[in-house]
Amino acid sequence: MKKTLMVVVAMLTSLTAAFANDYGKYYQNLPVKMEQPVLATIPDYSVNLTDFGAVGDGLTLNTEAFEKAIKALDKKGGGHLIVPQGIWLTGLISLKDNIDLHLEKNAIILATPDRTQHFKTKDGVRDKKCSPLISASKRKNISITGEGIIDGNGAVWRPVKRSKVSDVEWKQYNEMGGTQTDGGKLWFPFNLKHFGNIADTPQAQESLRTHLIRLTDCDRVFVSGVTIQNSPKFHLIPTRCTNVVVDGVTIRCPWNAQNGDALDISCCKNVLIVNNTIDAGDDGICMKGGAGKKAAPDGPCENILIENNTVYHAHGGFVIGSEFSNGMKNIVVRKNRFSGTDTGLRFKSGIGRGGKTENIYVSDIVMTDIKDEAIIFECTYADKKYSVKEDNGKVTVPQNAECVPEWSDIHISNVVCRGCETAVSAHGLPGYGCLKGITIDNSTFFYNKKDKDIEAGADVKLTNCKFATF
Repeated sequence: MKKTLMVVVAMLTSLTAAFANDYGKYYQNLPVKMEQPVLATIPDYSVNLTDFGAVGDGLTLNTEAFEKAIKALDKKGGGHLIVPQGIWLTGLISLKDNIDLHLEKNAIILATPDRTQHFKTKDGVRDKKCSPLISASKRKNISITGEGIIDGNGAVWRPVKRSKVSDVEWKQYNEMGGTQTDGGKLWFPFNLKHFGNIADTPQAQESLRTHLIRLTDCDRVFVSGVTIQNSPKFHLIPTRCTNVVVDGVTIRCPWNAQNGDALDISCCKNVLIVNNTIDAGDDGICMKGGAGKKAAPDGPCENILIENNTVYHAHGGFVIGSEFSNGMKNIVVRKNRFSGTDTGLRFKSGIGRGGKTENIYVSDIVMTDIKDEAIIFECTYADKKYSVKEDNGKVTVPQNAECVPEWSDIHISNVVCRGCETAVSAHGLPGYGCLKGITIDNSTFFYNKKDKDIEAGADVKLTNCKFATF
């Protein structure tokens, strides 16, 4: 066993060194100056989860084994926690400094469907809100690697709309038990046959849904190789982190999973997102930057490079918003593929959650079978309490509103899209000049219904673009 662990550690160490040298290639010929993220460094030490009493039979709860293993590594200053082949049922996992959670091939970390196990407790008192399955807060050198799967067991958490499932699927959900509301239009995993509730009503329980992996205020984060799937809500959420690399990760959940965002980068700096595959129920690769003035101390999303990723189903392939009050600065998105997303490039926000974009460059994007818009700029997303759309289509908005979205300094080029309802859509807010300094160059769109839906006065310039339809 010790010899095997030594071999694994040696392999991980050599891979980390190779990555450090290799990532520099992505930072060649960038349109803006961008700082390359510093990689997480993990000590040359390893333990196996089974050494702490874990059993990978899909029946045994291994929360305590994970906790003991992480404590043992922490006492040594960090290292690799090897999760071998098996199904490792568990509750909450909290990572500490200098630790790599490494899943070997055929290893599955599975969130227990017992929802009572997803609350942190202090002095015997349970938190009011659930916590993510895997989390780290104010840590450095956090790593999740390998070829295994992290599964959030989301079916016992997520509501389901009748209109979004087949008769067969609807029957399968109801065989779990649960509760139908709104005249049978909505199913909640409330009063399930085999698992107790954690709230008094279906709606209250639904509000307790949490993310699968959330890393907050961390420095030097590395996520590579693993499959992250079936979250109760969002899947991978680095928030206020610096020096983040997400490489070669698969993120997936049912296409109709409510709030099933794949990768949300929130107020982070120096981020590289490369070689990932996404098939999700909500936004694919999404940049978020806080809502309202209260979020200002968190700072903007800045120095983000997104390259060579594939997004299948998602509400948007690449998305900014809806909240970005702290702004978006120095973001390069290039050489990505979107196939079957609702929208391709989606810039969405509204009053109260908007901000300013600077130095946004998107290039060499290929898209097929886009349900709605290939490129869309929208400024009234989720702001019903601020702006009102009248019956005649006219939008009325308050004067002198705060945190109004300003889509500016955005440059899109070399896009090829085969199949979308509308090629380019852009709508601002009366009196605010929300759309300025936007360019779309050297691109080709095959649309089904409309080539351009750009409001008068919007500063959106199209150069050498071709639009075709049947």
